Amino acid sequence: MTSMARDYVVVPDLRQLITSIQPESIISRQVYKDEHVNVTVFGFDAGQALSEHTASQPATIQILDGEATITLGEEVVEATIGTWIHMLPNTRHSVVAKTPLIMLLTLLK
Repeated sequence: MTSMARDYVVVPDLRQLITSIQPESIISRQVYKDEHVNVTVFGFDAGQALSEHTASQPATIQILDGEATITLGEEVVEATIGTWIHMLPNTRHSVVAKTPLIMLLTLLK
């Protein structure tokens, strides 16, 4: 699944870290974490949501599969495969999965 060497990490297909999403659930799998970055892949069943919150550090969201409505402050973004979002610290945001969704979250330190 993940190949790790001293100087790099390879994950051939992040979507394969989420093999199934149980009905009415959200699951997560940590991909990588060190003193600079924390990378986690999330799987959402359709209709599941992360309510509005903030992160104390810069963050990115990348949609790997599915569709979501993402609120960033007052703006609503309809996100699909390939959507990439960068947020400054303390940006209010929420995620609602419109379909089964696989999302990559990267927190930068």
